[in-house]
Amino acid sequence: MAKKRVPSGESCFRTSIGGQALIEGILMRGPERQAIVVRRPDGGLEIRTEELHLVKERYPLLGLPLIRGCVTFLDSMYRGVKALMFSAEFYPEEEQAQPSRFELWLEQHLSNEAFGKAVIGFSVLVGIAFSVGLFFLLPAILTNLLGHLIPMNKLGVSLTEGVFRIAIFFTYLVLISRMKDIRRVFSYHGAEHKTIFCYERGLELTVENVRDMPRHHPRCGTSFLFVVVAVAILVHAALFTLITPPNVFVRMLLQLLSLPVIVAISYEFNRYAGAHDNALTRVLTAPGLWMQNFTTFEPDDSMIEVGIASLKLVLPSVQGQDAW
Repeated sequence: MAKKRVPSGESCFRTSIGGQALIEGILMRGPERQAIVVRRPDGGLEIRTEELHLVKERYPLLGLPLIRGCVTFLDSMYRGVKALMFSAEFYPEEEQAQPSRFELWLEQHLSNEAFGKAVIGFSVLVGIAFSVGLFFLLPAILTNLLGHLIPMNKLGVSLTEGVFRIAIFFTYLVLISRMKDIRRVFSYHGAEHKTIFCYERGLELTVENVRDMPRHHPRCGTSFLFVVVAVAILVHAALFTLITPPNVFVRMLLQLLSLPVIVAISYEFNRYAGAHDNALTRVLTAPGLWMQNFTTFEPDDSMIEVGIASLKLVLPSVQGQDAW
């Protein structure tokens, strides 16, 4: 068994390397580059690497605490959607949908590169709009309807809205985890976690070593989303204790305006939880880890091979450069 990569006195090396499950593949992102590895239908591996040039390198202001959270979130969304679309090219749907008028117009008026960026940008906006509508606006509407039946004070409205938000989030995860294609994506998610755990424990990156690793990782996107939901409940409770919106539409508008603050606080919490292992962080990250029962599944060996290949491609040139 290989020795740990961490200095004596520390229980485990914590890497900033993270990833995302794709369609039959994994996106892995390191401090210097990111790699996309997709298992082609013929069994081979399709590999694409890209050097990372972060916005904060040109604009240091965007790397400051409480600002970097929103910047990182949008950057990750864009790169994630781009990688997902790349992986989908190898597994086209049997019946191709006809392009919309909007897509045809974009294709006619933009170059191939500009068209690709426009499609990815539009997909990111649609994804954000869907998430905001489902997890923020819908709970506000349901709470407003319930308020006509059961009188509630300000705190009661915020807590009821929070309960609806958590219930919708949980239901959404359970439902999509039962879909066959999504389940395979979530198995690649498990392979990503296991591979990172193996690397953090200083073990050789082999299928046998990775297979024995846990699939729940504290620095996971699922945990981050749960933190966003939890922080939103606290922020909205505080906000609407001070402000009384005249109607539900103003309430929803204020919720939308508070989203950057919620994302920023959630990001900073995740950074702190990722760098510290104590009783407080273990308690606060426990719900997100439990939620991973629905977003990470045990991978097979071929998925683990993809995880290992993608991680090796993004290891830093200087050991320890990826320390959390």
